[in-house]
This record gives sequence, C-alpha cells and structure tokens, in this order.
Amino acid sequence: MARTDRFMIAPISGGMQTDLKPWMIPDDAFQTLNNAYVFRGRVRKRFGSRLMEGSTTPTIGYQSLQSRLRIQLGTTDAGGAFPNGNVPGIVWTVGQAFSVGNLIFTVYQPGVAMAMLTTGTATGTYDTTNGAYTFTGLPALTAVYFYPATPVMGLITYQVQAVLNESIFAFDTQFAYQFTSTGWTRLGTAVWKGSDSQFFWGSTWRGASASQNYLFVTNYNAPNNMSIGASDPMYYWDGANWNTFTPVFDSASSNNKIVTARIILPFRNRLILLNVVENTGGSTNTPYVNRCRFSWIGDPTDATAFYDDVDGKGDYIDAPTKESIITAQFVKDRLIVYFEQSTWELASTGNEVLPFRWQQLNTEFGAESTFSQVPFDKVVLGVGNIGIVACNGSNVERIDNNIPDEVFEVHNANGGIQRVAGIRDYFVEMVYWTFPDETRSGTYPYNNKVLVYNYKTGSWALNDDSITAFGYYQSQANQGETWSSDLTTWLSDDSTWEDGPSVQALFRSVLAGNQEGFVFIVDPDEERNAPALQITNAVITNATTITLKVINHNLQDGFDGIGDYIAIENVQGLTGITNMIFPVGSVSDQNTFTIIVPPGSVTGSYAGGGTIARVSNIDITTKQYNFYVQEGYNASINKVDFLVDKTSFGQVTVDYYLSSSGESSLTAGDLTGTLVGNGTLETSPYALYPLESLQTRLWHPIYPFAQGECIQLNIYMTDSQLRNPDIAFADFELHAMTFYATKTSSRLQ
Repeated sequence: MARTDRFMIAPISGGMQTDLKPWMIPDDAFQTLNNAYVFRGRVRKRFGSRLMEGSTTPTIGYQSLQSRLRIQLGTTDAGGAFPNGNVPGIVWTVGQAFSVGNLIFTVYQPGVAMAMLTTGTATGTYDTTNGAYTFTGLPALTAVYFYPATPVMGLITYQVQAVLNESIFAFDTQFAYQFTSTGWTRLGTAVWKGSDSQFFWGSTWRGASASQNYLFVTNYNAPNNMSIGASDPMYYWDGANWNTFTPVFDSASSNNKIVTARIILPFRNRLILLNVVENTGGSTNTPYVNRCRFSWIGDPTDATAFYDDVDGKGDYIDAPTKESIITAQFVKDRLIVYFEQSTWELASTGNEVLPFRWQQLNTEFGAESTFSQVPFDKVVLGVGNIGIVACNGSNVERIDNNIPDEVFEVHNANGGIQRVAGIRDYFVEMVYWTFPDETRSGTYPYNNKVLVYNYKTGSWALNDDSITAFGYYQSQANQGETWSSDLTTWLSDDSTWEDGPSVQALFRSVLAGNQEGFVFIVDPDEERNAPALQITNAVITNATTITLKVINHNLQDGFDGIGDYIAIENVQGLTGITNMIFPVGSVSDQNTFTIIVPPGSVTGSYAGGGTIARVSNIDITTKQYNFYVQEGYNASINKVDFLVDKTSFGQVTVDYYLSSSGESSLTAGDLTGTLVGNGTLETSPYALYPLESLQTRLWHPIYPFAQGECIQLNIYMTDSQLRNPDIAFADFELHAMTFYATKTSSRLQ
C-alpha cells in the first residue's frame, strides 16, 4: 500500500505573486488573492468598513445620513415651515437628496419643479435646472440638510487642536466640509469648480503669526483649462473663513500672481509651491510644471511674502528638466520630489540668498499619481508609470517585483492616473492604493480596485472597492458597539463587544470616501462593507425584475459568483427587498442596473431611503502543488485539512484544478456524475463535535478526488453562499493547510 505523506503550509506570508508561473511560486504564495490578504502568518478576509457617526446617535434605518457630505440649509420654524430657496453651488442633478429629521427626500427625475420621493407624508419639489427647492409638511424646529452627492475629492487633517485630536476636513467637487458631533456640515462659503479627477492637496502651516495655523489647499484646477474664469485659486482656512491665496511675486505689479500649484508644503520655515500656474495680468494662465516657488521665512499670506525681486523675500527655482512635478513627500528632513520619469530632491543649501537647489536622485523611476505617495520613516513610496517605487533619499528602486505587471493595469482614460491614491494603515501594517483598473471603460471612470501591500512581509493582494480618496480620522469618542447602538440586527456578527482598538477614542483610523459623497471608516475588524451607495429609485419592471437607479454605482454584472453582489438595506415603500443580498443583474449604464427576485416577492412603491453595500467575495487561488516534483512523480491528493478561525455560520467553497488544466473539478464532477463532493469548507463548529464550540480555531477537511501532475486550490463563495447574509458577512481567516499526498506514476509514463 502506498504511503501517505503529509505536507503542512504554515505560516503563510507569500501573498499574491504573478512574476512566476503558478507551479514555481513559493508554497505559501498565491496566484490570485482577491478580497483577502496575508496578515501575520495567516490569510485574512479583506478589511471591512463602517459609516462615520457623530456623538448624536442616528435613528435606526437612517444611519447613513451623518456619514454623507451635506450642507445645512437652515431650520424649520415652530410651525414646520421652511422658505423656498436654491441650493448652493452649480451642480443640480438626479441623485441629490435632502433630509429633515428622519424624512429623506430623493431627487429621482430631472426637470423643472419635479416632485421628489419622500419617506414620509411631507412633500417637496426640486428643479434640476437651477437647484430650486420647495417643501411642505415638515416637522417643527428641525434642521434641513442638502446632499450634493458628488465624489469625495479630499480628506485632509487640519492640525490645530490638542495632541491626537485634529479636525478632519472633506472636499467634494464644489464645497469643503467639517465633521462634527452631528455629522458632516459645510465649512465656509467657498465654491470650487474642478472636475471629478482634480483632487485636493492640503497642508497646515503658520499664518499671520507663529501661533496661528492655517490650512492651505489646492485642487490644481488651471492647467487643463487656461481660461481664468474656469480655474480655481488656492485657498487657506484661517479658522473662520476660506481666503483666496494667489500670492503676488512681483513688487512692481500686483497683477503678476501665482494662480495655483499642484503641491503646497512647508519646508525649512518657508511655504513651498510646486508645479505652479502663474498669470501676468493677461487673459490666460501659464503653467510652469518644473518650478518651485517659495515664500520668505514668516507669514506666507503677507502681501510681499513671495516677491522674487526683493532680497529676503521669496523666489523660485526651476528644475533642469522639462518633466512635470507630480508629487512630493518628506524622508526625515529631506524633501523628495517625484517627477514624471525621474526623482529629485529639493535640497536645502543653508544659504538665505539661494536657500534651495535641485539634486537628481534617479533618472529612471518617477511617479504619475500625485496622491499615490505614502511616507515612511526611511522611505517614501509612489506609483509610477513603470513600477511602484521607494526612495530612501539616495536611491530609488521598485518594490513590486512580485507583481511587476499590476502597475500597468491602471486605466489611463478619464483621469485614471490622477485618481490613484494611497495611505498607510498603521494598525495592520498595510498600505492601500485605490485605482481604476483597465477593465473600466469611458463611462465608468471611478476607482474599482484597491491594491494592498503588507510592508512587513512585502506581500500583495487586491480588493474590489470604489474609493475616491483616503484620509485619517481620530474618533472623539469610544465607538465600540453597545446593545443600543448595534444596527445590524439582521446579520450574524461574530465580533465581541468593544472589539479591538480601532473603535477606541482618538484611535487613528483610515478614512475613505466614494463617488456619491459617502465617507466611511476602513476597519479590518469589520466583516462587511458599509452601506455607502444610495438607491435613487427602484421600479418593479415585472414579476421577477427590479430596476435600480444608483448614480455612478460602479458595479459589474454578478451571477454565479463572478461579478458584484450587493446587500440592500433601509428601503422604504417596497417590501420583499430590504435586508437581502442579490447579484447585480443586467447593467444598462453607469446609473442603472437590474436585480432578479422571486416571482411576485416584491410589492409596493419605492419611497426612498434605500442604501446598498458591496458584498465581497473572496477569491484565493493557490500555487500549483506537487510535493514530488523533484522526484519526477505525479501525486494523488484525497484530503486537505484547513486550520481556520471559528465563526458562527461561516463557510466557503474549495474547488480544485488538476494538471494545470484550469478546469473546475467541481463543475466537471457535476457534468459527469462523478462523486467529488461540493467542496464546502465550514468555518463553524461541527454539531457532532461539542468541544469545537469552545475552540477559537478549527481543523476542518475537504476531500478532493485529485490525481495528476499538480493540484491547485481555489477558495471562494458560491452564489447560494453569497446570498445568505450569515455566510456572506462571516469572517474568514486561514492559518494553515495540510495536504495528504501519495506518489503515483512518473510523469513520463
């Protein structure tokens, strides 16, 4: 009888690796690792997310209101009356919304004074040609909010408060916002005109006195349109107002101004402007893409601070290259500047007459994405056109050698390069880059992927997600779950109360925003994604089909676990659809798709309030294993044990491919009638083993019917598993795999 050998794969640290063929990668590496990542020796389900909440507890069923960028238009009077008016800004469109207490009004059709959907008895109209609104029947003495529903274009920390207690500002394409105890609210009266690919850069620096801190921001809206009327200036926030920041650089003419800059940074007690656009009193602006402008040492808002023709004031220095400055970041006290195809340092000379000089560090690697830079103590990372690179101040090298082609997957059209953004998650020792991959067509410009980098092990993974901007947020209060604040009663939650430091007061969490103006907290301890899309309208097309209007949904067809699945929640007016999971059906355009429901199961008329959460399907494909490859034998593998974290209801499916065929053995077994099992790996305790309910980890097997040159496993959730919330939102952590293998014939026989 042939001897059975055992081969255990643990700890796991390899991550996704695509530079080699699947049979050549290490045993603990993966051909694909989607919606999962390697973390401290194990494979873990991707990060989840939760909506932001102020200290005022939101009403159940409407918990999305505080997390959306919004503008308070006023408050109803004692009789519930609210004067007619026009919303601020220049964008008036379907998908925008209003809220008054628990009432939600949704703009679902274009036109003049068209009725809005309402979740109550109150009514309202909206004009998508000029932003005019009317309301009747509102509750008394209640705040009225407007939701512009445009993409989040920046999440910037304003560093003026006590230690570890900074303010967080957000920007969409038109307005600035601040997060308060009651949620997001508009900050100041400034209005921007940039596109949805012109993101906001911000830096805190001193103001009129050394004790004042101003926030300087730019969306670099000028080079793509040289018309002065269509451009945006730089601004600074002085604690009370937004002030135009267009420094004059010529003492002889106040018309010679710096209109905007790609990057604003304080450096060596001066304010630095990189890649600037200037105007000399004419009708057009002129970009100087390789220029650094800098202020004097002192108040950068002083009228003379940037004069370049007066000793002791400001000046400029152009880099000796025609490439554009793309991004910049500090390594210790050195300012590293990435150009398009090279890397430079803006070096301090110690000479007050000429305080800076350009010093080239690398002629091969640069960066293409302004917001891709991620700082570390000893290096700064950036995404370039030929690789993801790290600069330590003296050398620049690629760090993505295990996935050398992934950088070429970034979609270039519709400002795709400008949309790449990165951030460091200190809690789980990861870096995230959000980007649009090459599958995005011209009508789907928004990011749909997140590249995950474990900087401790150098491993990689991918997530499916729509994130436009990243930032940091320090909660002002403990947000651990309590019985009264938990709103997910229809789900099985395997977390424990007050679980982990990510919900403790002043913990530094990663913040993310999306294309509909939702802002949510990235939380690795969450098993599900936040409900961060609004259902603008839902229409019963026929007995089995519901047509959903979700503006800029960024979703793909999702049947049989291939495309996107969504959880529908908070729907008002329709029955038989809320708190259920569906695959995305036929996608008509970027705003409309269908779902298929059981015949006649959905009734009523949609009244608004509905939200959508993306349901992530893990997709883990291992290497092609043959533990006897050096001996020249094929192998028979009829059992694989998996060491997984215990869950209450979780399970996944383990499929397998033989001899590099790429054909699903489970599918082939169904077609031929071969008894290969269903591949179900349960991560919940077996009922016949009572002790398992007390364990934190479980060894559970699957039994493949595998014989050939190699075996490759694919771990995922099936359509039926994804439709079950108890399974779809369960955690998944894989610690080890043990293969039971037997030598068979020589591969040449």
